[in-house]
Amino acid sequence: MKRFFSLTLVTLLLLSLLTACGGAPQPAVNPGSSDGGQSGGEPQTAQTIEVAALSSGYIDAYGDMWKEVCEAFTTETGVNVTLTLEKNLEDVISPSMQGGDYPDVVLLATGREKGLTENFIKDKLIADITDVLSMTVPGESVTVSSKLIPGFVGTNATNPYGDGKTYLAPMFYSPCGLFYNAGLLEEKGWTVPTTWDEMWELGDKAKVEGIDLFTYPTTGYFDAFFYALMYSVGGPDFFNKATSYAEGVWDTPEGQQCFDIVTKLASYTAKVTPAQANESDFSQNQQLILDNKAIFCPNGTWLPGEMADAPRADGFKWGMTALPAVSAGGAGASYAFLEQIWVPSGAANVDAAKQFVAFMYSDAAADIFLKGGAVQPINGIVEKLDGDNVMFYSIYENGANAVVGIFSTYASVPGLGTNREEFFDPVNGLVSGNTTQEQWVARFKEASDLMRENLL
Repeated sequence: MKRFFSLTLVTLLLLSLLTACGGAPQPAVNPGSSDGGQSGGEPQTAQTIEVAALSSGYIDAYGDMWKEVCEAFTTETGVNVTLTLEKNLEDVISPSMQGGDYPDVVLLATGREKGLTENFIKDKLIADITDVLSMTVPGESVTVSSKLIPGFVGTNATNPYGDGKTYLAPMFYSPCGLFYNAGLLEEKGWTVPTTWDEMWELGDKAKVEGIDLFTYPTTGYFDAFFYALMYSVGGPDFFNKATSYAEGVWDTPEGQQCFDIVTKLASYTAKVTPAQANESDFSQNQQLILDNKAIFCPNGTWLPGEMADAPRADGFKWGMTALPAVSAGGAGASYAFLEQIWVPSGAANVDAAKQFVAFMYSDAAADIFLKGGAVQPINGIVEKLDGDNVMFYSIYENGANAVVGIFSTYASVPGLGTNREEFFDPVNGLVSGNTTQEQWVARFKEASDLMRENLL
């Protein structure tokens, strides 16, 4: 009898549970179907991808930018998105990735202090996304490649292994140059230097009035600065040799000229800069421009948005110029900085991740990004710009050479750091006086040789 009552009770409990659940497990929704989630009458489980993006100056200008884009992607494709948006993105996502749990999509450029993207490139942990270029942009009838501005794919910034395959897609692009307070120069009657000789003359004038010529947010900003400098000094031939670590390239007159200019510029740099040149305090160096304590600061077009709420001197107006030419009559140069979006090869949803990357080049996504001042490298985008961005993105139309490309990728070698660590971090020492030019150049050349020997 006890067994009978026990069995009866179990049966009643099971019936109760089935009734509460509708009698059977509920089918889920197929996000890719065009019939409101029904595909052949058999709804499927809704797919979710994880997107990890760096919270940058664009986010400060328009905080919901990424959230709105993700929602637009879900509306168009039915694929849900879990978004991680952090200023210290590397610190947030690294622990889980070390355990094998990767985001499906990562928006994180090269040149960061942590070097996370470079490490993924070196260890070949990034998925081949060449096929994204031939994909139709979700919600449109054109391919990704047909929307991209020529020249933004195919360099070692997107094809790091030189095998003709794309691993990093170009995202926001920004002409990089020297930002300054145009109001200060107008007030003082100073003109924007067009050569380095004129730059040193301006530095001497400013010094008399207690104003430093130069500052920089962090040494990471010297990558874009140095790319433009190399191109300005030696043109495309020297630039290509230098970025591939050609043997003897730094022993050339062009190489020496690059070292001399940076060293001399360090002597004109605000002495407080190195102490604040880190991921926590970099904005204090940028503030020097707004306070008329320094004239020029290398940066990208995100800077005005990043400093939108910062106090500033009366009459402040943003100005931006290319790096000066090395001689009168020559052209200046402006590096086109690219943020990169990529898919870890260990991601759980690579196909859906590629679909998300393709959506980044849609008009819908581009218009949302523009709200935060983030500009996608797609045809016709400049025509949609307004405000200061018209001035910033016209820098190439005003005679500056456009520079695209990065240092070639090399394998991980014990004792050899990233390009930033080996080439540019010592600039802090040049400014503080703790490092001589000879010490910096010796380290630079030694590291370049090791990089060449270990090219991927």
